[in-house]
Amino acid sequence: MALRGAGGAADDLRRAGDRSSHEFLAAELARQRPGDAVLSEEGADDLARLSASRVWIVDPLDGTREFGEPGRSDWAVHVALWERGELTAGAVALPAQGKTLCTADPPETPAAPPAGTLRLLVSRTRPPEFMTRLAGKLGAELLPLGSAGAKAAAVICGDAEAYVHSGGQYEWDSAAPVAVAVAAGLHASRIDGSKLSYNQAKPSLPDILICRAALADPLLEAISSVR
Repeated sequence: MALRGAGGAADDLRRAGDRSSHEFLAAELARQRPGDAVLSEEGADDLARLSASRVWIVDPLDGTREFGEPGRSDWAVHVALWERGELTAGAVALPAQGKTLCTADPPETPAAPPAGTLRLLVSRTRPPEFMTRLAGKLGAELLPLGSAGAKAAAVICGDAEAYVHSGGQYEWDSAAPVAVAVAAGLHASRIDGSKLSYNQAKPSLPDILICRAALADPLLEAISSVR
């Protein structure tokens, strides 16, 4: 927030934000959990993590594009803990919104929206090609937003019913949002319904569905029919 407040060229601001957040988080994890492995978007990938029992999966600045745009609040910081095959803890900080969502104190599942309301969050810069067809099939409204963490947070907080993405993400984009979403009682999976797996040799994890649990089956069926 201090970097943003100081202003400057957008690309310089984005680079500084990525770097400073990574350096801070890496140093704190090394100090507080020196025996744990770390997978960070901004760090070198040490494949020794594949044999570790505890791995922190970090996106120091999710929504770098939005971070560099004055006035936007849809950027986030992701920190998740993977242990022996599962995500066991996570936090999504939304500094420009003044809030952090965390598995230690997960938000309550939001109340169901009025009948007929279906808001689907999509990437503001890379929306999946099939989303227009999906929205038409379901009579849904598409809401573009930056940062995977910000989109997941909007579903967790009841500002939308689902977040759907396909076409290129990595483990650090979704690990913390998924950990918090699941702790809040929501559904999270690949868009074919399969499990989201973390701490893999290749950290690509290109698609995701986060939604209210009651919507998971109809959304997965509809996605399958329009892809």
